[in-house]
Amino acid sequence: MSDLQFPPMFQGEGLTGPADPFDRALALAITGTDAGTVVYNFSGDTLKASLIFTPEVPLEEAMATLPVCGLGFQAALGALAPPEVAVHLEWDGTIRVNGAVCGKMRLKASTSDPAETPDWLVLGLELNMTSSTENPGTDADTTYLSEEGCAEITPDGLLEAWVRHSLYWINRWLDEGLRPVHADWRGLVPTLGEPIDIDGKSGTFVGVDENFGMLLRTGDETTLIPLSSRLET
Repeated sequence: MSDLQFPPMFQGEGLTGPADPFDRALALAITGTDAGTVVYNFSGDTLKASLIFTPEVPLEEAMATLPVCGLGFQAALGALAPPEVAVHLEWDGTIRVNGAVCGKMRLKASTSDPAETPDWLVLGLELNMTSSTENPGTDADTTYLSEEGCAEITPDGLLEAWVRHSLYWINRWLDEGLRPVHADWRGLVPTLGEPIDIDGKSGTFVGVDENFGMLLRTGDETTLIPLSSRLET
């Protein structure tokens, strides 16, 4: 059983050693484990946790779970970190802290068909808490919470806050639709409006559609890259 304090309808399962919460959550989801299960592992230098969902909408719509839980993470870390710490979210689930990559979120579902409603969807979080190297600043594009003035933030406290704030955004999504999610998420995406390279294409990331699909403009042509293309298979 979990000693962590999660909101009602959430229940935790803690792992130790090298066990991967994402793999464990997938196994639980396949066997029909209830939505709201939080699988986590605080071993090592990385916070790893996964949430199980049972969407009631087609996969393409359910992919909004990624930005929704991203907003939950941004709010959670924002509440625990010093005020000068900046948290940004990339379209594909990458998490940046003070401009450098500090973690990522990932998704896998029971189906890869965007029009099919999944039986389950698992969202995983991995976050660099501390570095095991003597000189963690070698890679300028990678950082750790301990290097960004967040050494006092504990994995359990951050996980509890992430689940709590994600639930807030999930409820807003269910009650108000995706409009408030779009409004807050857009301000946290550093590459929005910038030239990018993705999937062998180059262009300007000009925005997203209603289901957070990327709109990539190259010359006079705009290409839609569905967010479901980021789903792990």
